[in-house]
Amino acid sequence: MSLAVRVIPCLDVDAGRVVKGVNFVDLVDAGDPVEMARVYDAEGADELTFLDITASSGDRETTYDIVRRTAESVFIPLTVGGGVRSVEDVDRLLRAGADKVAVNTAAVGRPDLIAEIAHRYGNQVLVLSLDARRCQDGAVTDSGFEITTHGGRRGTGRDAVQWVVQAAELGVGEVLLNSMDADGTRAGFDTELIRAVRREVSVPLIASGGAGTVEHFAPAVAAGADAVLAASVFHFGQLRVGDVKDALAAADVPIRRETDHPLD
Repeated sequence: MSLAVRVIPCLDVDAGRVVKGVNFVDLVDAGDPVEMARVYDAEGADELTFLDITASSGDRETTYDIVRRTAESVFIPLTVGGGVRSVEDVDRLLRAGADKVAVNTAAVGRPDLIAEIAHRYGNQVLVLSLDARRCQDGAVTDSGFEITTHGGRRGTGRDAVQWVVQAAELGVGEVLLNSMDADGTRAGFDTELIRAVRREVSVPLIASGGAGTVEHFAPAVAAGADAVLAASVFHFGQLRVGDVKDALAAADVPIRRETDHPLD
């Protein structure tokens, strides 16, 4: 039997509030992360992802406090990312209640960080968060996609697909694959990007960026995603977790129903 495809709401947090924009700009307030996490847990979300999108310049203590309160409020796995630069950062987040920790910009700058975390904690707690886009500004890569850093604001000219291959070899257990081209547009997931990565690696892929209707999720799975992630369509009430699961089930995608979750 195929593994159930996970449906994951994403909380993009800035200064203690959930926010959402388009292509990571024009951010608007979407609510309190702890309250929203409780709602998604009750609605049958399989996991939650919590990304501190301004961690490089923000107050980290705020993040640890919110992670603690969120972890205490839900019974589903919680992945936390944003500003993770060291093994010590991972340790603090795990102690605060995170089940998995995502690395992004710091790992691009120093790939050995992945190996250090995987060696200390195992690859099951380590997620590579990758903000990828089609090459811009004269950049050329074999795959046609480049890595961006600093919340999608800086292009690197480095091949995004090859970076996933390298990260998998170094020990990441999962990849959160966010399409910067699709982010916040609600025009559908970037299935071309998902296929390009899936052709090269076997680690689980979480498709992110572009969800707008329930019909958008099954094509992401068909392209190779093991999980589907969305933010604004959940936060602002356009879709509910159950609606997405119903649509996936109707497309013969294996999902986990609320009754399948372990008892609290």
